[in-house]
Order: sequence, then structure tokens, then C-alpha cells
Amino acid sequence: MSPALSRADGSPVRVLVVDDEANIAELLQMALRFEGWDVTTAANGRSAVQAARDSRPDAIVLDVMLPDFDGLEVLRRIRAFAPDVPVVFLTARDAVEDRVRGLTAGGDDYVTKPFSLEEVVARLRGHLRRSGALEHQESHVLTVGDLTLDEDSHDVFRSGDEIALTATEFELLRYLMRNPKRVLSKAQILDRVWNYDFGGQANVVELYISYLRKKIDAGRTPMIHTKRGAGYVLKPGS
Repeated sequence: MSPALSRADGSPVRVLVVDDEANIAELLQMALRFEGWDVTTAANGRSAVQAARDSRPDAIVLDVMLPDFDGLEVLRRIRAFAPDVPVVFLTARDAVEDRVRGLTAGGDDYVTKPFSLEEVVARLRGHLRRSGALEHQESHVLTVGDLTLDEDSHDVFRSGDEIALTATEFELLRYLMRNPKRVLSKAQILDRVWNYDFGGQANVVELYISYLRKKIDAGRTPMIHTKRGAGYVLKPGS
């Protein structure tokens, strides 16, 4: 899992999503908020320029085809007051000349519909890092309640007590801590922690959850909970 990003002052990354297709805008908004980012949306060029002026985003996802004027004109107007903000164009067009137009107009990247949400997030993360807006901003320590996990040193503590984990237990706990209070299915955990589908061996998740519980929850208020038929969730101990 990639470490969380925030602005240099510690506040959430700001991203403006511009797309007149409500379902696409909503999907992108959900995916980016899942990263912990502050997301503003706009459905046309005029409102996009105003939103960029008001919110001063750190990055923009911009659809080329909009109902009033196109994304290239939106970019031209935004560049007048935000010359350095990274812009990732989003469009159904995949012709080479359209890509060239977008990039030569000052765009930083180009993603063609249909797209992978993970790809859009990954590209935004790369541009945000390179933009310099996030200098000294990355926190590599995850905290949920009295549980802390350092993604660099791999140190894990609960209530100040150090907890020794195997590499797989660490990755599982990191995924749970990156998604506090969110129910994660066995399939999601298999995909994110083991990176492939175990097929009929989904009980490996149950096994490693039991390992974690013995180390994280033993003698303490439980943090790892089973949601019958849904998956597992990590919440601060009450």
C-alpha cells in the first residue's frame, strides 16, 4: 500500500474533478476521498474555472469534452492564475492527435476512458510528488486509536507496547489500518495483501486474522472485528 499524501502544511490534498458524466465524477470522487484527499467536482467548464479559482487545487482531473467549452479552454483559463497545477486530461478520445493537443495545451498527462481508478490515482500521486506542493508532507506512521504502525521501520506499537509481526501479518495490518472503520471482504484482502486470488483458499485470510488478533487484541479491548458474511473491520478500541 502507498503511504498517505497530504499538503506541506499537513492539510488534505485538494483535487478538482471536472466531468459532465455524473457517474464518472462520483466514482473518481469516491476513489480520491478514499485516499484521504479533499475533492471538489464540476460538471462544466465555467464552474470548473470558478472552482479552481475558489479551491486552489493541488491537481486537476479534467474531461476534454464538456457541455459549454472544452477542457483545453478550461485549462487555458486556469493556467492564467494557476500556472503550475498538474492537470490530467480524461477523455473517451484515444486518437494520437487528441493526446498531442491536450499535452501541448499544457496538460501533464492523459488517461483514456474506460480507465482504471487505480491508474488515475497512481498518476495523480506521481504528479503531486513532482509538483513540489507536497514537500515534507508524507506521513509514514499510521495511527488508529492506541495502535501505531511505522511503514518505514515496520515498528508496531499498541498502548506503547511493541508488537512483533511477520511480514505478511504486517501487510495485513497495514491494509486494515489504511481503511479504519471500513468493512473489507476476504476477496479485497486477498487482492491487496497477497496480490492474487487464492481461489478456494480464502481461509488463509481467517488464519492470518486470527494471528493478528492474538498479537493486537490479546488482553486488550478488541480492535479487529468480524462482520458475518461481509468481512473484517478494524476500529479503535473503546
